[in-house]
Amino acid sequence: MAISRILIANRGEIALRIHRAAHEMGIETVAVHSTADAEAMHVRLADHAVCIGPPSATESYLNTAAIIAAAEITGADAIHPGYGFLSENAQFAEIVEAHGLAWIGPKPEHIRTMGDKVEAKRTAGALGLPLVPGSAGAVETVEEAARVAEEIGYPVLVKAASGGGGRGMKVVPGPDMLESLIRQAKNEAKSAFGDDTVYLEKYLGNPRHIEFQVFGDGKGNAIHLGERDCSLQRRHQKVLEEAPSPILSEEDRSRMGGIVAKAMADMGYRGAGTIEFLWENGEFYFIEMNTRLQVEHPVTEAITGVDLVREQIRVAEGKPLSVTQDEITFTGHAIECRINAEDPFTFAPSPGKVTAYHAAGGMHVRVDSGLYAGYSIPPYYDSMIAKLIVYGRTREGCIMRLRRALEEMVIEGVKTNIPLHNALLHEDDVLSGNYSIKWLEDWLARRDR
Repeated sequence: MAISRILIANRGEIALRIHRAAHEMGIETVAVHSTADAEAMHVRLADHAVCIGPPSATESYLNTAAIIAAAEITGADAIHPGYGFLSENAQFAEIVEAHGLAWIGPKPEHIRTMGDKVEAKRTAGALGLPLVPGSAGAVETVEEAARVAEEIGYPVLVKAASGGGGRGMKVVPGPDMLESLIRQAKNEAKSAFGDDTVYLEKYLGNPRHIEFQVFGDGKGNAIHLGERDCSLQRRHQKVLEEAPSPILSEEDRSRMGGIVAKAMADMGYRGAGTIEFLWENGEFYFIEMNTRLQVEHPVTEAITGVDLVREQIRVAEGKPLSVTQDEITFTGHAIECRINAEDPFTFAPSPGKVTAYHAAGGMHVRVDSGLYAGYSIPPYYDSMIAKLIVYGRTREGCIMRLRRALEEMVIEGVKTNIPLHNALLHEDDVLSGNYSIKWLEDWLARRDR
């Protein structure tokens, strides 16, 4: 099926990213937007635009009926969900396909399987991915949890099966705290996700977060595009990502890449996906799979030269992958800074009018953003307003270029976390690549003393 018009069921920089890839393929775009986003750049640049509701995401970007109606009245023949919102909603994917539209994403059954963390872990184990020691599935009683905890050893981690962003997650240091922390995790999970199912895993003391980009054609062929190191996090939210990881060897990359690519081929996976691992003492442990495009996909594009959004559209048209594993090469180093409208050190949101804007430029500097001078950042959505991606032949050269690009970046009228990124890029541990998922929060705590 040839796609001629894509409805982009998202907003902000990712909506622009999809628009640009589509136009480079000769495909028209439809922007949907809330009333708060009427003047957004993705709305201005799209070929067609439809208002789908008021500012609340529930009544606009999460409004399935309004999005399908927008596709029908504009004659769209495909929907790309971007990331967030409805991108990992299996029911939405099924509704899109039931209306005869191409779904630019994985098969709904794979979204559903990998969206349930218990089922995802079970599936990952069956596909040969290395797992964190833990319960085989959900733990129903405190007695069952106690048995599992004794087997794998304390400390253990209680995790919500439907969780994300650290909600419904508790570290249990010893048996005396098990019952109360399970109760807290279940209450949090029920409140946040409507599901109080929890499971147990071995708690890893000081791991790194390393994820592999995978891509399948849905017909049993799959490749990997290397790893990204996303260990610089605050409250389980990524702040800075880089590729390749400064601590992985070429042997590790090839071995794990082969494992994840085979798993996706065996699964019959379609489209872009990311398999996330914790890494400690040379060992990988599967934590989850994201069945969508990631925020940090540009660093993979920088070191491989593969346009991942273009590849998503091709696969949705039923075409084969445009590259084979043998044709994928990893060259140089790339780092992405997530630029948020927030206080750089208290992290309080800072929506408002952008009075001046100048994007950094120069060789191998990319800015993904919908900002412009005079644009008012609405308070209703995620605070990320731009992504600064820089490439260099070496990691050291990449860091120096990134420092220069951050100095050039001008966003006035609101606070941003650019000063945080500047500070991080002068820290010895970051410069040497010697950091874990706990490093940033520890560093921030030291600054506050």
